[in-house]
Amino acid sequence: MACQPHPQGDFLTVRSQNLRSIYAMLFAVAMFSLMDSALKLLSFHYPALQVTALRALSSLPLVCLYVAWRGAYKTVLKVRWSLHLLRCALGISMISLFAYALKLLSLAEAYSIFFIAPTLITALSVFILKERVDAARWCAIAVGMGGVLVVLRPEAGNFLSLGGLAVLAAAACYAVSAIVGRVLSRTDSSESMILWLMLMMAIVGVALSAPAWVAIRAEDWWVLAGLALSGFLGQLGITEAFRNGKASSVAPFEYSALAWGVGLDWLLWHTLPDRYTLLGAAIIIASGVYLIRREAVHVESEHP
Repeated sequence: MACQPHPQGDFLTVRSQNLRSIYAMLFAVAMFSLMDSALKLLSFHYPALQVTALRALSSLPLVCLYVAWRGAYKTVLKVRWSLHLLRCALGISMISLFAYALKLLSLAEAYSIFFIAPTLITALSVFILKERVDAARWCAIAVGMGGVLVVLRPEAGNFLSLGGLAVLAAAACYAVSAIVGRVLSRTDSSESMILWLMLMMAIVGVALSAPAWVAIRAEDWWVLAGLALSGFLGQLGITEAFRNGKASSVAPFEYSALAWGVGLDWLLWHTLPDRYTLLGAAIIIASGVYLIRREAVHVESEHP
């Protein structure tokens, strides 16, 4: 008589994988928050395009070592160049806009607006990937956009600030890049996607920022080292989080970035978010979590 897998054992295995993935996501969010703090520190002294170039240049050696450790040199040569170039343009635009916004906004404010990115991904997937989105999810998308308006301030004097618009544009670039990444992942390895993105961003970023390049100050080298290490570890963490964990269980923990933003704002710049930021963030987070849960139910109903 063949042994049958025990349902409780399967449940415990899945639960263990989800917990491990949640811990990996929390670690990744912490690393990315430290990376963004480094970007904010650099943005006060260097042009936004140069900050983008420094982000890519500082991470490139670690990415190359990772590709070598994975033995993925053969796979990184099989690429769809047009889509990689598009991701490069989107990546440069996203980081440059975000770095510019960080000069004007606190981390908590920037994160609150950037949280709309998953909602934008859901909306864009309808037009680009031809995915179906039901009425309930469209309502959640509308609610999330309303949350962004709250963060951007309904007061006449502060409505649609340059910093807020820059973060919103950065979130749109991220959303389109995520859609392009979905298409690329069908044919290209994850190592090639990471390597070529960093390499292209470094080359193009240096070329674009060269005319206004500012010499690196001696006291900023430790910030660059922290930027490289936190960005690299964050990428490894988020890859591990989605490798085995259930997306609907793991993805909501990305919103823990708001807690890191508030804490780092207070620790480094002695600022705290106002009531509009917290209210808008709560609306956007609720909308995003609903979309993630709804997507999980939709997928499981079609592919039980």
